[in-house]
Amino acid sequence: MENAAITLEDYIPRKCSATNRLIGAKDHASVQINIGNVDENGRYNNTFTTYALSGFVRAQSEADDSINRLATKDGLLSMVWSYQK
Repeated sequence: MENAAITLEDYIPRKCSATNRLIGAKDHASVQINIGNVDENGRYNNTFTTYALSGFVRAQSEADDSINRLATKDGLLSMVWSYQK
């Protein structure tokens, strides 16, 4: 069995959505989250938005804040929060 030659184009590193840093191959604490997009009736429409977070962001306990900030910027999360008593 022959293996194809590995070229530089075969590996495309991910970038952290929060910090815009490259996520290395050895960063085993990094995660990639796909958030499903829904229509106005709340039904999933077979598309999703992807966010990648590096292990550094997760170690600093900034992952939830980063996801909220990114989702708000992309229009997935509303800025209006109502607190009910």
